[in-house]
Amino acid sequence: MDSLVGRNHTTVTEFILLGLTQDPVLRIILFIIILCIYLVTVSGNLCTILLIRVSTQLHHPMYFFLSHLAFVDMVFSSSVTPNMLVNFLMDKNVISYHGCGIQLDTVVFFGAAECFLLASMAYDRFVAICSPLLYSTKMSTQVCVKLIIVAYTGGVFDASSFTISFCSFHFCGPNRVNHFFCDFAPLREVACSEDSVLIFLSTLTAGFIVVFTAVVITISYIYIFITILKMRSTAGRHKAFSTCTSHLTAVSLFYGTITFIYVMPKSSYSTDQNKVISVFYMVVIPMLNPLIYSLRNNEIKGALKRELGRKIF
Repeated sequence: MDSLVGRNHTTVTEFILLGLTQDPVLRIILFIIILCIYLVTVSGNLCTILLIRVSTQLHHPMYFFLSHLAFVDMVFSSSVTPNMLVNFLMDKNVISYHGCGIQLDTVVFFGAAECFLLASMAYDRFVAICSPLLYSTKMSTQVCVKLIIVAYTGGVFDASSFTISFCSFHFCGPNRVNHFFCDFAPLREVACSEDSVLIFLSTLTAGFIVVFTAVVITISYIYIFITILKMRSTAGRHKAFSTCTSHLTAVSLFYGTITFIYVMPKSSYSTDQNKVISVFYMVVIPMLNPLIYSLRNNEIKGALKRELGRKIF
């Protein structure tokens, strides 16, 4: 905190992140656990991206979206986890004002992009199961690229709205943020003043993205389930449903935690519970996604065996 502004107010140039715990022993334990999770996250998502790029058997729209999901998950986790790991080893968890804004924007951008990617993957499964004869037309390369552009553009709009809201905050003294990263709600708690209109617009933008993508996913799977139930062959039903289980698992984990953190009333859970769920949302889910898709997908396992066989033999 440096220069005086106006009526004995100070300009905050840095924030102190209170983190998950102040217990030194628990901090070391958490450092080791989260470091291992982060290493698995980076290696797992990188391997997914590289495998999809080099294996011609995986050059399909579903895996095209999966490679972007792996990229988003990796950067999404990297925007928070390295800083959290460093802070576990330091007595004072400090982040600059601009660093806090960049971290918030990165989290919001890639969080919104993940929503759109999960919706695009649901639409891909809908076309593949409900309109298989038109799949090559409806999911052409041009269509897939457009859906990716929409995903990242949606992330830009969402991040821009939160950037404007963050810049409207006036921090006049309290700079202790009760979280392990610069989340929007804890920053509002330490702000001395804010623009309620901008806050409403940013909340509306984020809410629209979550609700819109959730509706697209829900409608897609309603039609998918109806189509599967109409199939006469048990083997056909099993094969069709098996292509959706990985995506359904990823969707359930992601939207389940979003609902708990950002939709449920704050009075129904404590700040500490919120931080624990945020760890799952920010750190654990990006690790689980490549594991979910690789362990439950025979095409990915087959492609991995073929590529490893080529490298070895």
